[in-house]
Amino acid sequence: MKSRTILIIGVLIVAIAAGSYHWWQQQQSDLPDGFVRANGRIEAERVDVALKFGGRIAEVLADEGQMVTPGDVVARIDSTELEAEIRAAEAATRQAEQELAQAKALVAQREGEVTLAQAELERTETLVTRGYATAQTLDQRRSQEITAIAALNTARAQIASAKAAIEASEAKVAALKANLADYTLIAPRNGRVQYRLAQPGEVLAAGGKIITLLDLTDVYMDVYLPTDDAGRLRFGAEARLILAAASQYVIPASVEFVASEAQFTPKYVETESERAKLTFRVKLQIPAEVLKKYQDVVKTGVPGIAIVRISPEAEWPETLAVKLP
Repeated sequence: MKSRTILIIGVLIVAIAAGSYHWWQQQQSDLPDGFVRANGRIEAERVDVALKFGGRIAEVLADEGQMVTPGDVVARIDSTELEAEIRAAEAATRQAEQELAQAKALVAQREGEVTLAQAELERTETLVTRGYATAQTLDQRRSQEITAIAALNTARAQIASAKAAIEASEAKVAALKANLADYTLIAPRNGRVQYRLAQPGEVLAAGGKIITLLDLTDVYMDVYLPTDDAGRLRFGAEARLILAAASQYVIPASVEFVASEAQFTPKYVETESERAKLTFRVKLQIPAEVLKKYQDVVKTGVPGIAIVRISPEAEWPETLAVKLP
């Protein structure tokens, strides 16, 4: 009996709300000159949080309906293989550093050999001029000097090669670590999680979506105005929104966008006569300060009507004065 009473009360509340909205629409059927009315739905900018690299989902930390802020971790991808690649690249860097140290030691050794070969060549040249050494010995000393210089140049080239290997390994480590950061998915902006599209354990390709956010700082209503009305419309023009679910409130808005090409009104517009018109899409943006204050109650998909002022000189009637909770 109690549940039946509650059900009846709920039906009455819905009926009263619908009746109030219908009454309000009837009251506004005759708008003053300079205003136009259109039907629409509340929408919000959608942001998909998706994978940059394919992989297995380790965990999803955001639930549908949850509010998130920029930087909040919403999901993680299994990074076991990537972390192994990072360790291998770091080991390659250490190996290249050891090769550099060995190359430097070898250069020092080759420089000593060149110094010795040059000294022996000078002594041999002196001995040859005095008749104490043969020309053959002098040729051998010259050959030893040339060999020692060539070995020194080779050792110096090994230093350059080792340095290049270090730079390449360090760059690879940096790139892999940058990729590792992308295995942790964060919320790019403030918003409410609308859909959770994947679960832990699923394997997704690059671009696979994890969650969809609604940016509650970018909420608007799209309406469709006939050519004559759209032609008179100015960017920034004031508008008022009245929602079917809360017809007692009047929400401020402004014209942010007007389509550059006409189109047939989409099928979700309630009246068949309006759907047959060739119209321009107009985006009515709700102010950010209003959205910030009421973001806990903002919902998308709610139908309503919009009153748009197409004449800057027109005065808003008292019934359309802004009224918020």
